Amino acid sequence: MGFKNITIDVPVDFTDALLKKLIQQKLNVSELTYQIERKSLDARNKKNIHWELSVGVFSPEISGDASAVKSLVIPRIGNSKKVIVIGSGPAGFFAAYTLQLAGFKTIILERGSDVNQRDAKIKSFESTGIFVPESNYAFGEGGAGTFSDGKLTSRSKHINLEREFIIQAYIAAGAPGEIAYMVHPHLGSDNLKEIVFNLRKKYIELGGKVFFDAKVDQISVKKNLIKSVATATADFEADYFIFAIGHSAYDTYRLLMKNGVQFRPKNFALGYRAEHPQQLINQSQWGVKKLPGVKAAEYRFTCNDIKKLPVYTFCMCPGGMVVPAAAFDKTNIVNGMSFYQRDGKFANAACVASIHPEQLAGREVSSYDALKVVESYEQAFYEYAGGFKAPFCSIQDFIAKKIKKTSSETSYPLGLKPAPLWEMLPVEVTDSIRSGLLSFSRKLRGYEEGNLLGLESKTSSCIQVARDSTGKCEGFENLYMAGEGSGYAGGIISSGADGVKIAMNIINGAKSYSENNQVLPSTGNLSMALTNTGHLNTK
Repeated sequence: MGFKNITIDVPVDFTDALLKKLIQQKLNVSELTYQIERKSLDARNKKNIHWELSVGVFSPEISGDASAVKSLVIPRIGNSKKVIVIGSGPAGFFAAYTLQLAGFKTIILERGSDVNQRDAKIKSFESTGIFVPESNYAFGEGGAGTFSDGKLTSRSKHINLEREFIIQAYIAAGAPGEIAYMVHPHLGSDNLKEIVFNLRKKYIELGGKVFFDAKVDQISVKKNLIKSVATATADFEADYFIFAIGHSAYDTYRLLMKNGVQFRPKNFALGYRAEHPQQLINQSQWGVKKLPGVKAAEYRFTCNDIKKLPVYTFCMCPGGMVVPAAAFDKTNIVNGMSFYQRDGKFANAACVASIHPEQLAGREVSSYDALKVVESYEQAFYEYAGGFKAPFCSIQDFIAKKIKKTSSETSYPLGLKPAPLWEMLPVEVTDSIRSGLLSFSRKLRGYEEGNLLGLESKTSSCIQVARDSTGKCEGFENLYMAGEGSGYAGGIISSGADGVKIAMNIINGAKSYSENNQVLPSTGNLSMALTNTGHLNTK
């Protein structure tokens, strides 16, 4: 059986039968099987929008061999070492899952509730406006990513094996198979709720343990070792501790600082969330309001005026909704989410400026101070709104610095309050964002007709832990920080990959120790493990 990889253009509403016919014509063969390896939408010419596919074709009528597929190999060392992982987001879960596959004894401590309870509490918050600590858009099973668009793109380099590991784990847990080949894959929050449940079920079947509503509020340190962590109900001792707390857990950041963990302020982003009717975005990007075979149009913009801060759009949620993403009471923050079909009425995306906390404060600041600076804006937006309504203005009003529009349709569930947003952040930020908005309006027809909502302050962490190349915190022998909370990753894939890399460093360190002590490890790989487990479901 021969193999050949080809690139082929197909209509947006192509069928399997049409694709097979086009492959037969291109290669002049009759008998074949194929698999899509890459799928990307080409919308540069609005009169000829099409999918560009990379397809692997198998046929006895062609020559050539398929390239060997590399996969992450996880040594099964079968030791009795214990690992406590704090946080169940992508970084925490995949660190624990990888270690469990290798034979470690792992426990995940999650400050929020399991995904079903978390979902119910979020719905209650959005219907009543009464904030629910610990189980909200920031905290709970799966981390902040559970209630998002579920994007699986990453600009991180050198994580191909880890990325494939995570993708295949998601597919085994019920994710659509297309995430293996889409150029911009996404899961959708509706799928993610099922996926994180199924991943947890698999992890428990492997012997892992998960404790929900288990916020770590004490750390016991002896010299350069973490001896234990404590929740309100129990103490947990272990050989290794991995903190994968996300970038919203300011209280846990402070607990770590109190116990000698070193952080440093770093660049992050501050701004608003732009919202538009999805059909406006479709019309501008495609030339039509709807395109068969494609869910919803997207955009990604940057503006690099050398006299101003860099401004860019981030985390676009086509057909999605703007959500109240406060991690703590009396703070007002927005974010975006969408379902897999992306069929909502509105599109939204962060519109933010990159800035350093010291630029915001106008002085040199510590990591502790950096958190306070960001918190002060989150609290100020809450005070202005008198709660969780989203302060808003139209993009046109923001550019003109004058409120004319005082009401608007929105996807945001807790209502809007007109606000002079350009006065609510530092001039350096708002002038840069104004320049960005003018630039984006030239790139996308009708962009200026949208609105800006609330405060977007959680695109990334404003501080970064001091850690070595293995993920180990400086000054400690058994403490690691992973994912967005570490300040070294952002998004589902890069955070998950960071957790996997740290787990593999722990595994390989233990493996080397075992080999030096004449303990022979067995090996296994992820692809075997996933094939044997099959699809899990919630029934």
